[in-house]
Amino acid sequence: MGIGDKIKNEAEHLAGKAKEAAGNVTNNDDLKAEGLKDQVAADAKKVGESVKDEFKKD
Repeated sequence: MGIGDKIKNEAEHLAGKAKEAAGNVTNNDDLKAEGLKDQVAADAKKVGESVKDEFKKD
């Protein structure tokens, strides 16, 4: 996994956390759910990239 991908995935994860927090503060369930979705998507990308990295080692 390239450093650029790691940074991009972490930025997406943090943006999702920010949306979730904003949704909590404003009682906006849609924004909160969107933030959670963004976090899950970023985490899934991290896992996928980690799997690719493991296969590249062999």
